[in-house]
Amino acid sequence: MSKAIAIRRSISSTLVKEKVAALIQAFLSGRNALTIRAYRQDLNDFSSFTRARGVDDAARGLLSLAPGDANALALSYKANLVERGLQAATINRRLAALRALVKLARTLGIVLWSLEVQNLKVEQDRDLRGPARGTLKKVLHSLDQRGGPKAKRDLAILRLLHDLGLRRGEVVSLDLAHVALEVGTVSVMGKGRTARLSLTLPPETKIVLAAWIEARGAAPGPLFTNFDRAKKGARLTGTSVYRLTKGLGLGRPHGVRHLAITEALDLMGGDVRKVQRFSRHRDMRVVAAYDDSRQDFAGEVSRIVASNM
Repeated sequence: MSKAIAIRRSISSTLVKEKVAALIQAFLSGRNALTIRAYRQDLNDFSSFTRARGVDDAARGLLSLAPGDANALALSYKANLVERGLQAATINRRLAALRALVKLARTLGIVLWSLEVQNLKVEQDRDLRGPARGTLKKVLHSLDQRGGPKAKRDLAILRLLHDLGLRRGEVVSLDLAHVALEVGTVSVMGKGRTARLSLTLPPETKIVLAAWIEARGAAPGPLFTNFDRAKKGARLTGTSVYRLTKGLGLGRPHGVRHLAITEALDLMGGDVRKVQRFSRHRDMRVVAAYDDSRQDFAGEVSRIVASNM
């Protein structure tokens, strides 16, 4: 039996339960609902790995260990995540959640050490272009011609993903109260934010949103609801939006956002600063990566090098 497994099976509970419960509450407080849900999923996964009786018990066990043993357990957890075939981004987020929890515990004087387990290296070779512009245009036209409540809903969702560059989580978190058609704005809870940001609706987006809201009705609640018989009227989920874009031949919802950002760079003449305000990326280097992909600098250099032979 490995040392890490032995540690996992003999986790102690020397910390006071109330102190750890307060730590978990402090760790999650002040974050938006999407972030809280993601962190809870991450901590629940770690809890399952340690065979603890819940998140509080898993956290108490981790924080009760000596620094070396705690890091050995985190390394074992990392190896388990890799063995399960999870994406690097998911693995890194779960490790980041553990490190952040321990960091807060250290700030509060509960422990004197930190987790040193590092993230997986992620290769930045993904396609940032999204679906073809012509493909999206045909889908939008088809939905507009089709009419009906579901087509109007789907059209409004696609317009928000593209015209405002929204993420699917931002779209499904919208309530009717977050749309102000009279002034032409929508209030979005951005990734990692704690307050909503008011965004201006382009005329084209405002028209399709108005059409969907008329079909939806004026009852308060989620802006986008489900049409499936079993969940009719319930808030549409991110998974449902994924199925929607895949079913329409557009790939992932984030691909529509990729297309919007790439188009914005084209139309703004590569003005990365302006496009960063549109995409709401905190790190301008992310937008620069879109610009590199758009212009294919590597391909340009490859052609020059090849022609020199």
